[in-house]
Amino acid sequence: MPESILVGLDGSEASGRAADAAADAARRHDLRLVLACVVPWSPYSFTTAEENERRSVEKEREATSARERVLEPVIARLSEPGDLAIEGAVRHGHPAETLVRLAREHDAAWITVGRVGQSRVRTLLFGSTPSSLIQLSPVPVLVVP
Repeated sequence: MPESILVGLDGSEASGRAADAAADAARRHDLRLVLACVVPWSPYSFTTAEENERRSVEKEREATSARERVLEPVIARLSEPGDLAIEGAVRHGHPAETLVRLAREHDAAWITVGRVGQSRVRTLLFGSTPSSLIQLSPVPVLVVP
């Protein structure tokens, strides 16, 4: 039996609406809400030993910033009524792949993300997290406009 709903946050208004929709659903279905912020990062970049040392410091700084600027304000806002079990996670990695991994770890019923409007050219060239999630996810994906 699923235990949670996973929400991908990126600081956009759309991800805030996704968090609100998922919080309502979590209350209705008595599920835990897992809010996740994924900082894009590739472990496959070629760097020197010195760059690798700096990279670990940069990764921690990025995670702290994501936690403070994106995750904590949403947790505080949704926790206010006190009727919802909420936990947060900040991870580095490919956004869609990392959200799928988190959904498995937290036994998510589904993944909720916001749709950020971007040009058709940009979407064709770079793809989008919702599109990638739909292809990769073993659980349903709810995309909130």
